[in-house]
Amino acid sequence: MPAPLALPAGPAGDPALLDRIEAFLTELAAELEPAPAGPAGRGRPRVLPALALWGGLLVCVLRGWGSQRALWRLLAASGLWHFTPFPVSDEAVYKRLAAADPSPMADLFADLTALLTARLDAHADRTLAPFAAAVFAVDQTTLDPVARRLPALRAVPPGDDRLLPGKLAAVFDVRRQLWRRIDYLPDARQNEKLACRDLVADLPRRSLLLFDLGYFAFAWFDDLTRAGRLWVTRLREKTSYEVRHVHHADGDTLDALAWLGAHRADRAAFAVRLVQFRHGQTLHRYLTNVLSPRRLPLAEVARLYARRWDIEMAVNLAKTDLGLHLLWSAKPAVILHQVWAVLAVAQLLQALRVLVAAAARVDPFDVSLPLLARYLPMYAARGGDFVAAFAADGIRLGFVRPSRRIRIAAPVVPADRLCPPPKGLRLVRTPRYARRDCDRQAAARASPAD
Repeated sequence: MPAPLALPAGPAGDPALLDRIEAFLTELAAELEPAPAGPAGRGRPRVLPALALWGGLLVCVLRGWGSQRALWRLLAASGLWHFTPFPVSDEAVYKRLAAADPSPMADLFADLTALLTARLDAHADRTLAPFAAAVFAVDQTTLDPVARRLPALRAVPPGDDRLLPGKLAAVFDVRRQLWRRIDYLPDARQNEKLACRDLVADLPRRSLLLFDLGYFAFAWFDDLTRAGRLWVTRLREKTSYEVRHVHHADGDTLDALAWLGAHRADRAAFAVRLVQFRHGQTLHRYLTNVLSPRRLPLAEVARLYARRWDIEMAVNLAKTDLGLHLLWSAKPAVILHQVWAVLAVAQLLQALRVLVAAAARVDPFDVSLPLLARYLPMYAARGGDFVAAFAADGIRLGFVRPSRRIRIAAPVVPADRLCPPPKGLRLVRTPRYARRDCDRQAAARASPAD
């Protein structure tokens, strides 16, 4: 395992950031490339080592060069790191990408994630649900359609599902602003509920999960509660429920305990907390299995669910700013190489934004991620402490500016106006799930509770 990546945190005079990143990737990628098992076989020796291929991918993404041809030009014209230019044709690079196993790039992303998670521990925002072991947003994103360049795809009409190469199921660490886990799913139309249990299986107990209505299912809510995990989501329209106890009620503002499912055919096992309030013309309604309003006040429920948007912003960085919306090829191996290279660079940028925010003493969302991605190479080329330089220029050049994120104004309910539930109030019952096909398949694949 290579030494931890030394992201800039020390005095001026450190090596350039890209040099440090690329040196780290060189060592890591060298370990990922397996040594030959025996003597070389027949034919011409391999001209382009895997290390150069993987490193070139990452450098192309870092520098905004978004195509297979740009990768070929980097390798064949200007060279990479300590390598001299490789005498290879563009077609040779294309074939090599299509034939190479993308799993080392996925391993690189996982190793990089572990290193950055440890590096950012001191900067984690523990004001978010301090009673929870961690706070994660869960979501899926569909990869954009591929171009119809392959012979097998030329007759496929635009908009056809066969042009969708798959989707990414993801867990995002909200406190550290880093991806925690990403799984590639080849079926772009697979329901979110089929993969959700596997996706969160390795998360710590007492983690708090934020997810949208795509994951709304009574069985899923109960499974999370049994496993000792906390969650916050929205209430789906037309969901029946039975109020068991009212902590607070005042006009459109409500904080109560309720059964989900008022009918015998479909009902959850565990009581949940229902909170609602009106902001402008909108009635906001949320559910959580954190039953105590003293531990998680109504206003904090709204604040937490608003942070589910963090994962959407992270997806936007990968797709829009790092070019994942334009896939280089329709071949699965090439797509996965590009996906993991983009996600690795996105992970680095997310970490750097947190460090810039700490240096500038601002909220991470006050640091522009698109501008950080655009000006990273320029600042890195200067050498010195990139983080300090970017933070120092931040306000003057507009890299640091007040965030435009919408903040929902939720009412604050004083503790002395909360009515505690009566002793002996029953909060667990026998469930019955009116499962649809996707729910039945998800339950069949569910791992045992922790």
